[in-house]
Amino acid sequence: MASARLPDGTEVPALGQGTWRMGERGADRRAEAAALRLGLDLGMTLIDTAEMYAEGGAEEVVAEAIAGRREEVFLVSKVYPQNAGGRRLDAACERSLKRLRVDTIDLYLLHWRGNIPLADTAEGFERMRGAGKIRRWGVSNLDVDDLEELGAALADCAADQVLYSLENRGIEHDLLPFCRGRKMPVMAYSPVGQGGALLRHPALRAVAARHGGATPAQVAIAWTLRAPGVVSIPKASDPKHVRLNAAARDLRLTDADLAELDAAFPPPKRKQRLAML
Repeated sequence: MASARLPDGTEVPALGQGTWRMGERGADRRAEAAALRLGLDLGMTLIDTAEMYAEGGAEEVVAEAIAGRREEVFLVSKVYPQNAGGRRLDAACERSLKRLRVDTIDLYLLHWRGNIPLADTAEGFERMRGAGKIRRWGVSNLDVDDLEELGAALADCAADQVLYSLENRGIEHDLLPFCRGRKMPVMAYSPVGQGGALLRHPALRAVAARHGGATPAQVAIAWTLRAPGVVSIPKASDPKHVRLNAAARDLRLTDADLAELDAAFPPPKRKQRLAML
């Protein structure tokens, strides 16, 4: 199992499980929880969720999935920016803990930047860490200038979760090197893109065909895992897709594969605005 190292030395799986869009339909929740449990069985023990996803519904799905297995799981959740300070932060965290049915969140992220000063959010995160409500904190959808604004608090920031895929490579210009220089992993959400356009691209299909029946989605995931310092968190609620995602860890892209993908999806030559969904 490939892994990534957090700034405190903790090793986490480089391939985890996302939960965006889970929990939106009550009829689907049991199947979604079963898919997450299958992912745990296959070694994808990092699960990412957020209070925003189905307004807490995804956290409830995660609670069902990890019941009786909490010690196996590295649990990540995220707080709305409007809740990221003062008593609102404390209350939001308590609600997430209740929905997740856990005492502590392993990594608690600011979902994106809002109007609350980053210093206030970092102070609140540290207060909750001291109280044992969270073990670590980090951010999501923040660019280099935002991270630099954290100042001394940046040393306590454990990760930055951002949109990263073949069709969204802008972070390679500055954000990814910045995080690697501080031994802070980047968590790649939506690594297989949105809407299916990426997976229909001829370059992905050609690379997949060369790897004995691999799927374009597996190629896209393997591409995010090609270099250190990246944790990829694709979402799957179907058992077949869960197994395919897990198998992407074993797909080794060749230099020729990477060159073809670079030609189809060129790396950035200059600073780009941070993309987000």
